[in-house]
Amino acid sequence: MLPLILASSSVYRAQLMQRLRLPFETDPAAIDETRGTDEPAAALVERRAREKAAAVAPRHPAALVIGSDQVAVCGTDILGKPGTVAKAVEQLHKLAGRQVEFLTGLCLLNTASGRLQSCVETTPVEFRKLGEREIHAYVQAEQPLDCAGAFKSEGLGVALFKSIGGRDPSALIGLPLIALCEMLRAENCNPLLSED
Repeated sequence: MLPLILASSSVYRAQLMQRLRLPFETDPAAIDETRGTDEPAAALVERRAREKAAAVAPRHPAALVIGSDQVAVCGTDILGKPGTVAKAVEQLHKLAGRQVEFLTGLCLLNTASGRLQSCVETTPVEFRKLGEREIHAYVQAEQPLDCAGAFKSEGLGVALFKSIGGRDPSALIGLPLIALCEMLRAENCNPLLSED
């Protein structure tokens, strides 16, 4: 089996990878994450996932490199990581009481063969109506400054929601494991048979 490389510094993605019980290394990718003019959200996350994988590929000439990227889409707005408490509060005000789509781009690049697989997973989330005190208490409690949409669904952030849809709950955290397992099996890497 080729070594697995997660092209990310995200602790959340690394925690998700650990669920598969496959050995992997992390190698953070440094890319320009600027959105292209009028670039649709789905194209944006798929492009950035591919670019992350491609950025670390030269350091791993015979490996399976995983890239992933996520944004939240609320109406016509595309939201990334807030970065500050003030922006996290602003994002949650914007999302409160609304239907939001979280788009997660995924790429698996086989650097030995050059084969590239990619997809975009969509996870619809309906946020509850949120009061000012709830928003501030949540941001204070979890400091979700490095999460698109300013929440952590694997933690207290679940209290912000009315409902979650989609085929893969791990996509909302930032790494769609169902799609990743499909891609890995196409590369003869089956998490269920990893010890064969």
